[in-house]
Amino acid sequence: MSAGKKKSRPASRRWLYLAGVAVVLAAALVLLPVAARRVYPYEQRQTIERWAQEYGLDPLWVVAIIRTESSFRPAAVSPAGARGLMQLMPATAQWMAEKHALEYSEEMLLQPAYNVQLGCAYYAYLKERFPENEAALAAWNAGEGNVRRWQQAGKQMTRAEDIPYGETRRFVKKVKDAYEKYRWLYQSN
Repeated sequence: MSAGKKKSRPASRRWLYLAGVAVVLAAALVLLPVAARRVYPYEQRQTIERWAQEYGLDPLWVVAIIRTESSFRPAAVSPAGARGLMQLMPATAQWMAEKHALEYSEEMLLQPAYNVQLGCAYYAYLKERFPENEAALAAWNAGEGNVRRWQQAGKQMTRAEDIPYGETRRFVKKVKDAYEKYRWLYQSN
């Protein structure tokens, strides 16, 4: 009999261990998305979804651009002068405002809804010219003219690795990575 008891003790310990592992995994599955949403927030969600829909964009690409560009800081101003959530250059924003018959001032670029509206309009413009996300994002960062030159030089622009500028290549990779995280966290919500 004592041999039987020795066998049951390790089996019961294994069950306890496996039950403990199961509890930890279950908790991780619940807590991981909660923690990840703190790192990948979806601030200004209604505004982003409104303007993304208006311009025919996937809102998760827009939120990924915002996270990469400004970390959701509406008053962000880059050393180059880009402003607001989507880090729009004033000349580009003014051009988009005129193209869409909108009022414009540099100060308005710090207003989240206005910045997202113009940013979505501009990204939709780029997506019309560069259907591949990598090319459109590269144009967002490096300019439409540079992307056209790269394409004319034979760059396909279907992968971030195709982008000749290191800064732009890193930008595209960051946005794509953020997009994948946002899809995982918010696609079904």
